[in-house]
Amino acid sequence: MRTILNIIWLVLCGLWMCLSYLVAGALLCITIIGIPFGLAAFRIGVYALWPFGQTVVDRRDAGAASCVGNVLWLLLAGWWLALGHIVTGIALCVTIIGIPLGVANIKLIPVSLLPLGKEIVPTDRPFTDQYARW
Repeated sequence: MRTILNIIWLVLCGLWMCLSYLVAGALLCITIIGIPFGLAAFRIGVYALWPFGQTVVDRRDAGAASCVGNVLWLLLAGWWLALGHIVTGIALCVTIIGIPLGVANIKLIPVSLLPLGKEIVPTDRPFTDQYARW
C-alpha cells in the first residue's frame, strides 16, 4: 500500500515539493555558512519525494545550535516551504482520493519549519540504536 501511495504522491505533489527543496538547498549552499542548511534541505527534499514508509524522530543529541539554526532556517527558507505544503495539502484535500495525501502534506509542515535536530528513519525501524539506550 505504501508503494501505491508513494507513486500517487510522486505524481501529484512529491516531485514539485522535492524540486522546491532542491532549489532552496542550492540557494542556501551558495555561502559557506548556509551549507548545513542546504544539506538539511536536500535531506528533507528526498523525504518529500517518497514520504510513505519513513517517519521523522527527534534527535536526542541535538543541542542549542539546532535551536539557533532552526530560527535561521525559519527566516531563510522554512516559511515558504511550509507555505507550499499548506497550499498543496489543501488542494489535495479537495478530492476524496487526495485526502490521505493532503494529510501527509500537512504532517510535513513541522519538519519543513524546524528541520534541524530531526532525523528521518524508516517506519519499520523508528528507533535507532542511539534511542535504545534509554
